[in-house]
Amino acid sequence: MQPTIAANALAYVKQIFENDFSGHDYFHTLRVYRMATHLAEREGADVQTVQLIALLHDVDDVKLSPATHQNKDNARRFLAQNGVEQAAADEICRMIGEISYVGTDSVTPATLEGKCAQDADRLDAIGAMGIARAFAYGGSHRRLMHHPDIAPKTNMTEAEYRQNNSTTINHFYEKLFLLTDMMSTDTAKRIAKQREQYMRDFIDEFMAEWDGER
Repeated sequence: MQPTIAANALAYVKQIFENDFSGHDYFHTLRVYRMATHLAEREGADVQTVQLIALLHDVDDVKLSPATHQNKDNARRFLAQNGVEQAAADEICRMIGEISYVGTDSVTPATLEGKCAQDADRLDAIGAMGIARAFAYGGSHRRLMHHPDIAPKTNMTEAEYRQNNSTTINHFYEKLFLLTDMMSTDTAKRIAKQREQYMRDFIDEFMAEWDGER
């Protein structure tokens, strides 16, 4: 990617998310951008396309910007202002629309570029960073850390997933522990296995301490 476009995109994202404390902040985008670049290079995808998807993947997220979500207005405005041709912008926005986890309605991107960007975003939802982001998001939405009488919900559709207001611990079972098997690229699958094990070890320790066992 041209350095100017990357720098502009990072500045744009930083401005949009400067007051976000839910785990979807500027540094989340920066991590996804770096991981997506790594995956693209290892998997043979078009690096510039992957980077643009990664940099803009949250600027129209339905949770963060519902008014612009449908048409990807923020992403389209940035791409137009930075000289990206209409056809390329349309394709980038289409791939951005495939990234999010939405329960049983989640899709696997049709292109390798989309797969690299999706895998990078999902990798940032697991492991040590995933644990931190889960509790940051839960706290920002006034969710309980854990309640032994509230069971996780499985096999949720997009509508059910969007409306679900469970506990942070349940979120591991409702989404995070499912992501390793949903990775598309071989590189991401290898990284995800280690990160998932780290989360499972954390949950084991959390529950042992919750129950006063150690």
